[in-house]
Amino acid sequence: MLGGDDVDAVTRAVLTASRLLVAVSARSLSVVEERVTLPQFRMLVVLSTRGATKLVALAELLHVAPSTAMRMVDRLIAAGLADRQTNPADRRETLLRLTGEGRHTVREVMARRRADLAEIVKRLDPGQRVELIEALTAFNEAGGEPPAPADDPEYHPLGWADAELERGA
Repeated sequence: MLGGDDVDAVTRAVLTASRLLVAVSARSLSVVEERVTLPQFRMLVVLSTRGATKLVALAELLHVAPSTAMRMVDRLIAAGLADRQTNPADRRETLLRLTGEGRHTVREVMARRRADLAEIVKRLDPGQRVELIEALTAFNEAGGEPPAPADDPEYHPLGWADAELERGA
């Protein structure tokens, strides 16, 4: 049994868990992989979470150049997953938003991801589940990640470095 003070052992365990989480995320995207790349899906999730957004803000949130964001948006519009609209508050601005099909795509992927994670969690005994909740809660707090709301089954954190985005960084 390893001691909890072995930082290297804990780091290895977290890296292993992160590989598993990335694999679950990749599998959940397989339902839309012919239509949407991972970066494009991240854009869909940002639009789903933030609502109608200006291109420059979207590029900043995704940590990409505005020209890259524009190419991604153009592909999402061509796929029927996003569209442009004039900002009613400033008609010189264009806002980007999800279409109904874009919202459906995000919900579908996130539901599959949630189901895959639930299957893994079901393999743990109840005591392990309690320990996992405690360990992940402490880990998330140490990393500054806000908790997912318990009352929203469709909650979908953005992942990667996107916790900064939700905190307004």
